[in-house]
Amino acid sequence: METKSKRLQAKDLINVGIFTAIYFVIFFAGMMLGYIPIFIPLLGLVCPILCGIPFMLYLTKVKKFGMVTLTGVILGLLNLIMVLVAGIIFGIASDLILRAGKYQSWKCTLLGNGVFSLWIMGYVSRMFLTRDDFFSSLVSSYGQEYVNTLMSYTPGWMFPVLFVVTFIGGILGALL
Repeated sequence: METKSKRLQAKDLINVGIFTAIYFVIFFAGMMLGYIPIFIPLLGLVCPILCGIPFMLYLTKVKKFGMVTLTGVILGLLNLIMVLVAGIIFGIASDLILRAGKYQSWKCTLLGNGVFSLWIMGYVSRMFLTRDDFFSSLVSSYGQEYVNTLMSYTPGWMFPVLFVVTFIGGILGALL
């Protein structure tokens, strides 16, 4: 009887590349809503819902540990350093959840998508962890009025709320 390799093969890496590209394009399109300040707090809900469809299709191809982590790393590299750290952390967490369900459990797949969606918080974390620098960097591009409006929609207490909203968005995206 032939034993199935646990190492990532060329076919696995091709799946990672294809589905990561699809995911990124849909994610980027969803992020365009961020040009309207009121939508910034909702991006953690909207983007995981939009990206849930390709990610769930991707998970039908994931049968080996590390594929979701690699997707998280690539998404992080395509974005920013803080997003890279979040991509690695939540990619590994999602991979561990999927492996715990032997890549077959619907509950683990649902939970894995919710957890993986939290990589988006790498974007949002800058708005809260380096608040003054983040908002002052936006003034020259978007203007003071945009920055003031965005600051009013994102008080400090919103940071943990956005984690929950993003996780729920990931669950809804998986169910979609």
